[in-house]
Amino acid sequence: MQLRDGDLIARPWQDGDADALYRAVDASRAELSHWLAWCSPAYVRDDAAAWIAYSQHAWQQRSAFPFGVFDAAGNLLGSVGINSLDAENRRGALGYWMATAQAGRGFARRAAVLAVEFAFAELGLQRIEILVQPDNAASHKVAQALGARCEGEARARLQFRGRALNMVVYGLLPEDRTAPAAG
Repeated sequence: MQLRDGDLIARPWQDGDADALYRAVDASRAELSHWLAWCSPAYVRDDAAAWIAYSQHAWQQRSAFPFGVFDAAGNLLGSVGINSLDAENRRGALGYWMATAQAGRGFARRAAVLAVEFAFAELGLQRIEILVQPDNAASHKVAQALGARCEGEARARLQFRGRALNMVVYGLLPEDRTAPAAG
């Protein structure tokens, strides 16, 4: 399985991606650790390999659909995925991050569009939720570019390193999607 938007490719993680994943996270640790609890000073290459093993298992079980995001030359840009699946209610969540060196170049939005199209067309979801920390401007921008509607701020919605965080909840239905912006 491979999703493509021009020179951007989203595909399931493969065993050979562990080194690239570790390098991208390590180089982006200062920025990513503010938003993602798994990205900490203790993150090591074995964590990248464990994530890839988990991702492959999740795909096999159809419990989550994590993608690595790459350019046409095979360079890792970041990750996008559909998780927190609720098959009975045809709902899932969208998550995404880009390596710091790739931030601000439209890759997160483009990868998110691919994941959303996959979720609606291939998984048959009718709702995708995006949870964003209130001060994460870049993630808000991606959610809004997708056409997701801000449904409010949920108090104590997520545990983050031992403390409850409020999260802004976006909902995206198939009819909400906006045409992808150029870039």
